[in-house]
Parts: sequence; C-alpha cells; structure tokens
Amino acid sequence: MRHRIAVVGSGPGGLSFARVLHRHGHPVAVLERDPAPDARPPGGTLDLHEGLGQLALDKAGLLAEFRALSRPEGQAMRILAPDGTVLRDWRPRPDDLANPEIDRGRLRELLLGPLDVRWGRHVTRVEPGSRDGVLVHFADGRREVFDLVVGADGAWSRVRPAVSPVTPHYTGVTLVESALDEVDTRHPDLARLIGEGSVAVYGVNRALVAQRGGGGHARVYAQFRAPLDWHAELDPADAEAVRSRLLALFDGWAAPLLDLLRHGAAFVHRPLHVLPVSHTWAHVAGVTLLGDAAHLMPPLGAGANLAMLEGAELAEAVAAGPGDLDEAVRAFEERMWARAGEWAKITTAGLDRLVSPDPADALALFDRVQPS
Repeated sequence: MRHRIAVVGSGPGGLSFARVLHRHGHPVAVLERDPAPDARPPGGTLDLHEGLGQLALDKAGLLAEFRALSRPEGQAMRILAPDGTVLRDWRPRPDDLANPEIDRGRLRELLLGPLDVRWGRHVTRVEPGSRDGVLVHFADGRREVFDLVVGADGAWSRVRPAVSPVTPHYTGVTLVESALDEVDTRHPDLARLIGEGSVAVYGVNRALVAQRGGGGHARVYAQFRAPLDWHAELDPADAEAVRSRLLALFDGWAAPLLDLLRHGAAFVHRPLHVLPVSHTWAHVAGVTLLGDAAHLMPPLGAGANLAMLEGAELAEAVAAGPGDLDEAVRAFEERMWARAGEWAKITTAGLDRLVSPDPADALALFDRVQPS
C-alpha cells in the first residue's frame, strides 16, 4: 500500500518535494492556502546554486528546462559607495552557470508542471499521533488523515508547532521592497545603474539593493537597522509617506541612488525574522519540516536553494522504499539539520556584515565570496 503523503505549501521546497515524488510515480497531496496560482505576486528573482537548487531540479528531471529559462547574465553584481562611486563591477563569463537567476513566477510554473495542487486548502493545525495517522485540520472545518505531513509552509508555519515550540524572532533589520516596471523604457538611467544583474550600496547600518528580473522588471530593497515598530505611525498603504521616510533615512546619498526609491510605485514592509541558528526538534513520527519552516535564516541566497534540495532529497528517501518510512524521515532530518545549521551561521554573520556600522565590512564580504 502506498503511503498517504501531504506537503503543506507550494513554494520552491514543497513543489520540489512533490515534483520528485511525481517523477518516481508516487502520489502526493499539495495543500496550498492561496485560492489560485496567481492569487499573490510571485516575488522577485532567485539565484539557484549548482550544488543546491540546480541539483534539486536535476533530481526532478527539470535542469535542462531551467537552463533554457534562466538568466546567467543576472549573476552580474556592482557595488557603489553612497556618493555613487563604483567600488566593484563583477560580470560573469558567458558560460558561467554557477548561480543563474530565474524569476520566482517562472520557477513556480516549471515546478508545477503536471502537479495537482489543492488550492484554497488552508491548513490551521497538524495533529500527530492519531490512531489512523496524522490529522490535518483545515480552516473550513474539514479534516484529513495522512501517513506523512511535510511542512513547507514558510516562516510562520502552521505545521511547525506539531514538532517544535520555537517561533521566529526579529533580527533588528527591516527590509522595505519596491518595484520598477518597464525599467528600460520608463527609467533608462536606472536600468543602466542596475545593469544586467544587481547593484548594491552600503552605508552605515543601511543598504540599498536593486535587482533586475525578467520582462523589464526590477526590485528595489531598502535595508536598515530599526525597531520592529519603526513605521507604527505610518499608513503602509500611503506610498508617499513611506517614500518620504525612506528618503530621509538615506539622506545625503547620491541623487541617482535615491531615484531608486523616488520611482517605486508601492512599498512592502518585510522585517527580517529568523529561527535559532541550530534549530532542531525531537523527531515526531509522521511530521517533518523543510525550508523556512525548519530553518528560517536571513535572505542571502541560501533559503530557497536549501528548501529545494531538501524537498528533493526527502522525496527520494520516501520513494526509495520499501523500508521504514519513519526511519527514512528521521535520517533526512539529521542530514538537513547539519547542513542548514552551517548555512544559518554563514547567513547570520553575512547579515551582520551587510547591514553594519562599518560599510567596509560589506565590501570585504563581497571580495571573499566573489573576488574582483
């Protein structure tokens, strides 16, 4: 008899898990609270690493399709001083496929493929230990039983409480996101400033990062150290009020850099939360976590990559059969914890250096990761 398996969340990790299981001919229920694939904007762009996200896509049989959709040129990176001086300008070789970029929406479409996602299935609670298996509770009052429930439902996971009481805590760094559409035609000067990949500017306890996506889109991220309630007196929907506050935070920076904020159409407040660096839990039969649900860390390029590889590896372990399902999950967790713990240390230290009292810390980190 096949195991009844559900994954909660249709992000990169959950879909990688489901897609690899599908490749092995194993059914899986993908439970997603959004009512449809296009219910929310898909977000920006992701760089998928050769040994992480790309490896997951290879396990799913999708690597060639990914390479056809990805943008290797998006790996380019420029670093400027707040006065606009170019400090670093790194451009990848044409054959460099170490970390090509892909828009989140395109990646989701690629992973969805033939999967049958149960849209509008909002999981509120997971209850392990019932006689028939793991009981999943939905917001509409329905319940369903599975042999294995995988929580791939992000930072504020509804599955996590079934295995761990830990909740994310604020890092002290807030990110405010904006977007530029049709950047090449509407804002050609900013298009040149951003280049084919990303541009980053580091100041004292703050940074501006702009990243090009596909289709003439670009994302702009203002990052700064502030109390969690720094915007308490602002109406988040009042773009002009938020813009004025951000321009004041970056007062004195070169005018072309401030134009990244002046031309943003709307602003989304994203305080950065993390789980403890070495977050683990006592194994619970029938329930496990992956991605941000398991090891939320600063968004420095590792999170989605780890989630995808974890999803693919867990799927392979489940599909390998006919061994004990619980032992396969337990072994997966041990491997995941070791690898994620190392990345959590790296990204936590990285955030401290990128949003630092000394901007030279950020430049030194870039030189270590990507020498000029």
